[in-house]
This record gives sequence, structure tokens and C-alpha cells, in this order.
Amino acid sequence: MKCEICKNDKATLKRPKTNEKICKNCFYFVFESEIHQTITTNELFKRGDVVAVGASGGKDSTVLASVLKTLNERYGYGVEFVLLAVDEGIRGYRDDSLETVKRNSVQYGMKLHIVSYHELYEGWSMDNIVNQVGMKNNCTYCGVFRRQALDRGAQALAIDHIVTGHNADDMAETVLMNILRGDIARLGRCTDIMTHSVDSVVRRSKPLKYAYEKEIVLYAHYKALDYFSTECTYSPEAFRGTARTLIKNLETVRSSTIIDIIHSAETFSLSRSSRHQVQQKCEKCGYISSNKVCKACVLLESLNAGLAKVKLDSAPSMSTPLRVLERLSF
Repeated sequence: MKCEICKNDKATLKRPKTNEKICKNCFYFVFESEIHQTITTNELFKRGDVVAVGASGGKDSTVLASVLKTLNERYGYGVEFVLLAVDEGIRGYRDDSLETVKRNSVQYGMKLHIVSYHELYEGWSMDNIVNQVGMKNNCTYCGVFRRQALDRGAQALAIDHIVTGHNADDMAETVLMNILRGDIARLGRCTDIMTHSVDSVVRRSKPLKYAYEKEIVLYAHYKALDYFSTECTYSPEAFRGTARTLIKNLETVRSSTIIDIIHSAETFSLSRSSRHQVQQKCEKCGYISSNKVCKACVLLESLNAGLAKVKLDSAPSMSTPLRVLERLSF
């Protein structure tokens, strides 16, 4: 069968996103072109920018770095991209994945900067944290610490813009999770392609927002990209895994489920009565926070006190999806 796009070469794959039967070269071009369109439509970059790519060594951030290098050269963005990685201190996982990031730095000609939990958080690494708190709530600590670590790394490089490898599947899962948790604040902004948090002076954007995970895997495979594929030892992600399974089941009935969820969330608007957070500085560390004490310091205090049972949950108390929908308009 001939490629449905170029009508010349033999079709070698079926696009998960469109079900088109196309050749490899056409797949590369349309995949890259869609990301280029996302970047230009949303004006993510301007000439002369220095932008940090949040790099973990995994398929998403590796594909993102590779595509950004290609597009920067093809379309003349005039942007300098650097790799910014976080060492959470997970022996046998993060130390190995960082070796991949170091190779990527050479392969893509991007400078690499690494920040670590151990240096930023009073000697605490994820290995130490899990030893104290166990496996159940460790992702709460890691999520809060990682976000602030990326911010601090960007500020150390005098960079105010980070791009991350969040893809369409991630976005759809996050929308569903926020609805089920009744998290109005996050639901109202979780599909924004660029975010400015009251807890951070650093912008974050998602060039892969509309890229399907299956196509990211195909791109990495056919391009033979160098990436780390092992899952995090401490990240069972039970709730996200449940949302992911539900979405996959819905996809068997409606193939456009992922994009439909994203587009639906993009049309949500919060009622005027919704409260907005106010930016201030943490009384302990001086970092930007929406509360008197930032989340990282709250968790650090619990660790140092040997308590480590603080459940960090900024979601509102609304308990059912129905309550959420009552406060949304389309």
C-alpha cells in the first residue's frame, strides 16, 4: 500500500492519531510539523530566548529535545535550548537515567545543568524520604520538591522559561483526575499550554500538548533515539494509573477520546465566585509561595521532625464530580 500522504513510498505504519497509513518520512514530517504549529500558534518562543528543556532521559523529554533541535534548525527559531535535569536521589534509577541525559546533551549540542534534592533540601534524597515515609505518599514529596527544584535550576541559569515533555495522554489524564478530585483551581488551568503559577516566577510550556504518547514512542523507535525506558521505582501512580486505564477503555469505543477530553477542558470557565491565590513569599525560605509557608518547607519540617505524615492536598473540599460541574460553565 502506498503512503496516503506522499502517494509514492510504501506505507509502513498507521498513525494512532489519524489512522492514516503512511511512510516513515511522512510520519516524521507531520509529527514535527504539528509540534511546530503548536509552538508558533501559541507564540511559545521568540528569537534570542534561552529556554530550559526539563530532561529526565525518558522518551517524552528526549523526543522533545530532539524535535526542538530539528525545528530550531529547520525554521530558524533563533532559540538557545539547554537541558535541565533533577537528581532526586533514587539509586539504580535516576543515576542511570542521568547518564542518558548526559549523552543527550552531547548528541543534541545542548548544555546540561543538574540540580539535586540532596543539595536543595537539607540532605534529603528520595531514597532517604522513602525510608522514612514509605511508598504510599512519597510521590507527594517528590512532586513538590521536583517542581521547586526545576524552578531553582532555571533561576540559577537566569532562565525564566522551561518546556516539559507532557503529552496529550498526560493532559487528558490530568483533566480526569482533577474532575474526580474536585480540584477546581487546577482544573481551570491544567490544559493551558503555558502556565504562570503564583508559586513560581518561571514560565512552563508544553510543546507536546497535542502529541499522542503512541506517536512519541513510534518517533523515538524509528529515529532510534537514545532514551531511558525504566519506570521510577517509587512511582506506582495508583490514581493516575486508574485514570489512564479508564481513558484507554474509552478509546476502544471512541478513538478521539484523548483529544476530546482536552478540547472539552479547554472550554471550561470558572465561575466568578471561584477564589484565586495571591502570590507572597515563604516565611521560612523566602521562595515564592501562595501561602505563608511554601509546600516544600511544610514537607521538610515534617521530615526533619520525624513525622512525615503530612498529606499535602491543596484541592478544595468538594467531594464529588457533580459539585465540580455545578461551578463550571461551557
